[in-house]
Amino acid sequence: MKKPPTLKADNRRTTVANEAARIIQEHGLSDFRFAKEKAVERLGLKNNGALPSNQEIERALAERNRIFKGQSHLTHLNNLRKAALSAMNSLNIFHVRLAGPVLSGNATEHSQIDLHLFTDSQESVAITLNELGIRHRSIQIRHRFRRHQSETFPGYRFNIEGSEFSATVFPELLRRYAPLSLVDGKPMQRAGIRELQRLLSEA
Repeated sequence: MKKPPTLKADNRRTTVANEAARIIQEHGLSDFRFAKEKAVERLGLKNNGALPSNQEIERALAERNRIFKGQSHLTHLNNLRKAALSAMNSLNIFHVRLAGPVLSGNATEHSQIDLHLFTDSQESVAITLNELGIRHRSIQIRHRFRRHQSETFPGYRFNIEGSEFSATVFPELLRRYAPLSLVDGKPMQRAGIRELQRLLSEA
């Protein structure tokens, strides 16, 4: 039986990061840990070696988007951000914020638009979506505000003109507190309408 290849730790991390980024880009995975496991499996490497950090995979994904997608990536990202801005204007009563890969710039063809809404009445979001004629379904979304403790929040999934949205509904008191990013464990980047308008104007 052929033995799995042996790589130096740094080379292994880079190789796994690049393969995990390819899997995320081509198959739309959002779970970095699962992408790492799939990368190790596909590369035929041992499971007990060094693995890249989520930040390394994020950088590899940005590089893949730049090299293999180029202008088409920038156009796709711009279209997603425009769709996000339109939805945010419609949902502005909930102090809506954009988060996730559409904000960071690492969106793929499979990425949904992640919105954070703030209200003490989840039902008011459903009522507003109904009034806007947006079909939606209720979901539960997990976020962490403490490193080793996740919480479940209500949310909605919906589609507007071909763009997929996932909106988490947080209570009002959490407006000033961003959940922790799954990439680096720091408070998640979020942008309001003005910040998103600035990004679009710069593009």
